Amino acid sequence: MGQQVLVSQPFSRLLGTELCELSEGYAELSLRIREDFKQSYGFVHGGVVSYLADNCLTFAGATVLGQCVTSEFKINYVMPTIGDLLVAKSSVLSFALRQAVCECKVYVVRKQESILVAAAQGTIVKIETDIRTAA
Repeated sequence: MGQQVLVSQPFSRLLGTELCELSEGYAELSLRIREDFKQSYGFVHGGVVSYLADNCLTFAGATVLGQCVTSEFKINYVMPTIGDLLVAKSSVLSFALRQAVCECKVYVVRKQESILVAAAQGTIVKIETDIRTAA
């Protein structure tokens, strides 16, 4: 089911995002780093790191809520991102009927070593209807 959701996201397909693991309360996504993901200093652009964290937070939230979207999230970049692969790992900290609070850590794999590059936390909210057709 998680794989179907991922391939239904055109932006995720464009970037080449992969679903590595999905279980109740946990999600892991990865993204191969490409040259066009980098900013002027050669680091992966913060928007790419932020996208991966946001998407991973929502995948984790979906394991306990079903259909959901990110209501808000905060990200802290802890170091510039240089490497070959980004890996985001999210877990649900707490959830109720309509929302979940999740955390995500984003790592870069460089020379077979995983290095923490960002930490995020977000609120994920359940959606009851197809929001694309809601008026």
